[in-house]
Amino acid sequence: MYMGIDLGTSGVKVIITSECGDILDSASAPVAISRPHALWSEQNPQDWWTATNNAIQTLSSRIDLRDVKAMGIAGQMHGATLLDGNDQIIRPAILWNDGRCEAQCKDIEESVSTSREITGNIMMPGFTAPKLRWVQQNEPENFARIAKVLLPKDYLRFLLSGKYISDMSDAAGTLWMDTRKRQWDTTLLAACGLTTEHMPELVEGNQISAYLDKSIAEQWGMQSIPIVGGAGDNAAGAVGVGLVHAGQAMLSLGTSGVYFVVTDGFQANPDSAVHSFCHALPQKWHLMSVLLSAASCLQWYADKIAQKPVSQLLSELNVALKNESSDLSNDSIRRSPLIFLPYLSGERTPHNDASATGSFFGLTHDTSQAHLTYAVLEGVSLAFADAVDALEASFVKNQALPEEVTLIGGGAKSRLWRQLLATVLDKKLCFREGGEVGPSLGAARLAQLAVDTEKTIDQICPQPALIEEYHPDSTFLDWYKQKRTTFKALYTATKPLNNKDKQ
Repeated sequence: MYMGIDLGTSGVKVIITSECGDILDSASAPVAISRPHALWSEQNPQDWWTATNNAIQTLSSRIDLRDVKAMGIAGQMHGATLLDGNDQIIRPAILWNDGRCEAQCKDIEESVSTSREITGNIMMPGFTAPKLRWVQQNEPENFARIAKVLLPKDYLRFLLSGKYISDMSDAAGTLWMDTRKRQWDTTLLAACGLTTEHMPELVEGNQISAYLDKSIAEQWGMQSIPIVGGAGDNAAGAVGVGLVHAGQAMLSLGTSGVYFVVTDGFQANPDSAVHSFCHALPQKWHLMSVLLSAASCLQWYADKIAQKPVSQLLSELNVALKNESSDLSNDSIRRSPLIFLPYLSGERTPHNDASATGSFFGLTHDTSQAHLTYAVLEGVSLAFADAVDALEASFVKNQALPEEVTLIGGGAKSRLWRQLLATVLDKKLCFREGGEVGPSLGAARLAQLAVDTEKTIDQICPQPALIEEYHPDSTFLDWYKQKRTTFKALYTATKPLNNKDKQ
């Protein structure tokens, strides 16, 4: 068997897989978030350990873990976990969704004019580097005590093994790495008052990094098994759905949204806020566009506006669509001029605009709940189209576009939304089994890759079984080309209003 641990923002999930890759069991435990000030988001790293221990203890009570051969760890990226010379936590970990350090992003890019060329990314508050610059400037006593900086999952690894180690995919998200060379960059570290001595050793995601401490192994009824490098959450999720070769792509319609494409070489488009990171496998990289609000837009609308469950809203929308005239000229919902901007938490790709806000545009006396619900689905889909274009503009000359895109995430459970996305993106989408399992499956597969040398990567990391394919509806292709023009113009027109307090 193989174990995959996923340290998420809201909790830890642990799964056990068989030699054939089937999930045998899983357990989860929650983790709380602290928001002591506006824009702040922090967690107590000790809570990560407590949740992990509780989840594995639950599994050990139900299944014999002595046959687990290796362990992989995935987790939330970008978090800053600070240890002193005695390996004690200095302050709460600053998380990926913390927005306090916008000024420090500018500081670092001014200090290192080539930072975007080195990392392949624009400096954003979510990344780790500006967080350390903020600590240096605002908590100098804490900064002076720093001996090691670890990412969240790598602090777990330290507690499991006593080793300071990170993997390439997660480390690339710190913005201290030369992403092309897959190594720490001393110039970027120096801009934050750090050296390579403060950093963990780097390994590939499928490489053995350490071994489980014997005393911990005994508590869990396990052997002192290998712990592999693992991956950041999105790279691990990609491995979990079989994205291991260049040109493969996935679209994750979760709370946030991600468009992820595997590449053989380093490629970048930082000016459009496309993320360029190392993949979890050797000599592989990936490009990633990120929407800060995707399925969460529908949840917000259901909770705060319609005050109905999401399932009921979608059911009522489907009824309304079926009751419309078959005459396309009277297709009032699908051809409504109503537009929803989905920037409820600002936006990353392609705008890199923390001040962007959401809005409905084009309301009239004829606007119904069905119109509003459909506009939310449509607005997120249009934002994805912008993100897809930004990422694919990063491709090197003559590189083919992905022929199909694997669709995963909670929002993808809606057949209506799946078809709408295929049409708005003008792409073939493949909805597959198991996409909801998440990064823990990828972590387990990376663990198996490290020790099961008899199987190929395609045998260990197959794409899940296809449920349905979705193709663009040619009837609406021209309609959405025109609507995207208005969608983009609306963001451009409202941007100065959202930023007026900064002017």
